[in-house]
Amino acid sequence: MPGRRRGEPSVAASGQWRADDGVRMPAGEAHAWQPGTNQTLCGLQLSRARLLRFHHVRWPEVFPESGGAAEEISEVCRKCVAASGRRSHRGWSGSWTRTSPRP
Repeated sequence: MPGRRRGEPSVAASGQWRADDGVRMPAGEAHAWQPGTNQTLCGLQLSRARLLRFHHVRWPEVFPESGGAAEEISEVCRKCVAASGRRSHRGWSGSWTRTSPRP
């Protein structure tokens, strides 16, 4: 796929909707999924959890600030957010620092 970096997760979701151009888009609860595997980054099996795969939707596109495929996403899995290396659903924020570390 053009523009896809190797190792970048795609999306698995509990539902789907069709965009104006007819492309399937994720809806409901979104999870990060590595193509070629049968489980999400948080460990759910796709078949048992009945999650739909979206090869063409990259993981960062399900976050509200992306403006991408986030239109019908009701919840983003917090475990998948952590497993994908993001600090939060808001991005790669590095603003948190410990002000009073333990001895």
